[in-house]
Amino acid sequence: MQYLQLIVYFTLTLSLFHHVSKAEEIISTTITVDLLGKGNFTSVQKAIDSIPSNNKLWTLIDIKAGIYREKVEIPPDKPYIVLQGESRRITIIQWGDFGDSGRSATFNLYADNFVAPLIQGDKAAFYHCGFLGLQDTLTDWQGRHFFDTCYIEGVIDFIWGGGQSIYQECIINATNSRLGAGRKAYITAQGRESEEDPNGFVFKYCAIRGSGPTFLGRAYRSHSRVVFYKSYFENIIVPKGWDAWNIKGKEDTITFSEVQNTGPGADMSKRVNWEKHLPEETLGKLVNTISFINAERWIENQPSYKAKPLQSPNFQFV
Repeated sequence: MQYLQLIVYFTLTLSLFHHVSKAEEIISTTITVDLLGKGNFTSVQKAIDSIPSNNKLWTLIDIKAGIYREKVEIPPDKPYIVLQGESRRITIIQWGDFGDSGRSATFNLYADNFVAPLIQGDKAAFYHCGFLGLQDTLTDWQGRHFFDTCYIEGVIDFIWGGGQSIYQECIINATNSRLGAGRKAYITAQGRESEEDPNGFVFKYCAIRGSGPTFLGRAYRSHSRVVFYKSYFENIIVPKGWDAWNIKGKEDTITFSEVQNTGPGADMSKRVNWEKHLPEETLGKLVNTISFINAERWIENQPSYKAKPLQSPNFQFV
């Protein structure tokens, strides 16, 4: 996928939490990043680079206020990292780039066990986060991911990839008015490739809002799977709801489903006739966090799960 414009500003706000005793016990090392030189490093990337390869202990990177003009990447051999900033308004990581999604993102994550995009690692959790962009805002590429009370904004395919992910109580903001008259927005472009693939995107208890006509999603691969469950839709969803994209004529392999949603955009009377009505057992396995992504209970074993979140997110990538 290509970005809509040459320079894309991408925003990611990661979890800020009050530590409780168990979380403090899990964090083995704290590294401080401060532009003024009052910490261990003045660069976020240098702090990440300092963590030993194949690290097995949770490391907290505490990022102080400032605008960090750098591109950040967490490689596959740097797992067990928590990023924490002071405030969304005063702790900013900024990078402008161009090209495809993998090369131009401000933040690339390849490691497993991360609490904080190209998101390619397994077992990554995001609490009270904000992702802002235009096209391909959030590349949920592969692995099991949990997004809790996040804010995600964009226009075209702004949540895309082959991730196996649950988005819970998130605000999804489709800003189609930025495209101009006659253009339509697409929230998801999910990339499941076969019936055996366990992946898919599940949105539950979310709020879908924005401006201008918006599709819930289009099929990025032959067995694309997206479910919206008990969410609220503003009056922005196009009557058809979904687009088969390059899978036209083979829609029977696509799993797009809406279940018990509310709001003026949730009227399904004019939806595409190939939208799936899932059996209760199948639906239950998808919307249940434990059965779909958390059978190993990895979410409970990460530091942020054992912490009390603040009301506002704490830093941003731009």
